[in-house]
Amino acid sequence: MNSAPPQQPQVCVVVIGFNDAAHVADAVRSALEQGPAVREVMAVDDCSTDASPELLGRLAAEDPRLKLVLRSANSGGCGTPRNDGIDACTSPYVMFLDSDDTLPPGAVDALLSAATEHGTQVAAGRCVRLELPSGRRVPWQPELYDSPAIVERPEQRTRLVHDTLCVNKLYRTDFLREHGIRFPDGRFVYEDFVFSARVLAAAPRLALVTDTVYVWHVRRSATKLSLSLDRAGVANWQARVEAHRQVVEILLDAGEKQLARASRAKFLDHSLRMYAKELDQRSAEYRRAWWDSTRAYLRTFDDADFTLAPAPGRVIGRVVLASPDPVDLDRLKQVAARPARLVPPYAQAADATPVWSEQLPQVTLDHLLVRPMRVLPLAVDAELRPRARASALRLRLHDLYGRASAADPTTVDVELRHRDTGRRGLRRTAAWSPERAGAAWTALLLLDLAALHTGVWDIKVRVRFADGTARDTTVRAVENAGVLRSTARPHPRRGVLLVRPYATASGNLALRLSVGTRSAAGMLRRKAVRVLKFSPSGTSSPSGV
Repeated sequence: MNSAPPQQPQVCVVVIGFNDAAHVADAVRSALEQGPAVREVMAVDDCSTDASPELLGRLAAEDPRLKLVLRSANSGGCGTPRNDGIDACTSPYVMFLDSDDTLPPGAVDALLSAATEHGTQVAAGRCVRLELPSGRRVPWQPELYDSPAIVERPEQRTRLVHDTLCVNKLYRTDFLREHGIRFPDGRFVYEDFVFSARVLAAAPRLALVTDTVYVWHVRRSATKLSLSLDRAGVANWQARVEAHRQVVEILLDAGEKQLARASRAKFLDHSLRMYAKELDQRSAEYRRAWWDSTRAYLRTFDDADFTLAPAPGRVIGRVVLASPDPVDLDRLKQVAARPARLVPPYAQAADATPVWSEQLPQVTLDHLLVRPMRVLPLAVDAELRPRARASALRLRLHDLYGRASAADPTTVDVELRHRDTGRRGLRRTAAWSPERAGAAWTALLLLDLAALHTGVWDIKVRVRFADGTARDTTVRAVENAGVLRSTARPHPRRGVLLVRPYATASGNLALRLSVGTRSAAGMLRRKAVRVLKFSPSGTSSPSGV
């Protein structure tokens, strides 16, 4: 056990980058500014063709702790530069930082204090995803870091397989070298997955801290997305599947069967859901390739893997396995949403067992008859019709195999929440009214959208029942004629309020609000372009019009 106090220089921060002159200086400075605990910052440049090498050279001249490793050939990925950093490290501890991210103040001290105090080979802390340019902060895997803990062996906390990042952790350098733990070399998109599995397979003692130790900058509007964020091509999914296959193999080879099973359950609940909700936006060729590769991989899972996974991912996996062709993409998207929704039709087998559909009766849904109401995948449809004064929000609650009617819906609480700030806006409550057919309930609420700030607003609802139970969920956007079109309405202070209802990737109804005549003029221009482009004559507008 290393008993040296944290303020002594013991940590090497490996910063990797390629053609990222716009951000790499901020990353390096955030590492150097961690204080005396940082013995060296190893900047590994992956053969950049921009100004990155010169910029790093100037920074190195200012601080002798900054050391440069300039690769002569681009590796194509993140693994090889990190391996170069491990090889060049001369410090007892090492951690990793990407050139477009930063370490918050105190990150190194928090991790090093935990590692040295408790004699652990690994220390891990909170990572925050910072959505840019909005500034929205989303914690990564918060369940793991809600309280400090010492984990004697990874199998004691199988939730560790959910945190596949390498950057929010501090590692004993000799631990990595002793066990030969390295990243996959070359162009390997999900190198973190494999590296993290190798770490867990070596059975380290871990310290978990509640401090935020890494800020992950998510730039979705960047000209070139990061390798992991660029999911437009099916190759991204296939790379993710291959990385996960290697993860399971590594854990099984190490005798960590519990961790391997937990990793498969995580694949169903996280990866499968994330990509399934985007399928209806992809080309037929993408969907065919995705479906075939997913079916092939899921055939390697056993019943215990599916049983361990939460119901939404488990159901999606069962549907993919049951059908040789892509099917029910919109319903799969709704199940993949968080919280999950199961939309009609609600099919049943001959013995009244709930099933996915008449075409796929082998996918049973009998768990829906016994699950608590607070976690049921209730489906609430929503239509928003903007009006000059109060806009009308119409909700429709579907009965789910009789569970809703048995609990007797009474009221619904609606809340609009600003996506970037988390600020709560309008709150309204309405009573449910049963439809004549008895299979659904409706509620109507009036919303003064002019009272809200500009930006994107998500709609959250709480469905209340007579027996005292409740279900918190989101609402599904219903694309009836005119419901999801942008509308300009008078604004009491800014002249014009532009309301843009839209369906998110998960199918949720969200609102984008902007004010002023410029926004309205832009909306009118876009409408004019659409009218000209899709006019009956079939001609599009000339360029420049």
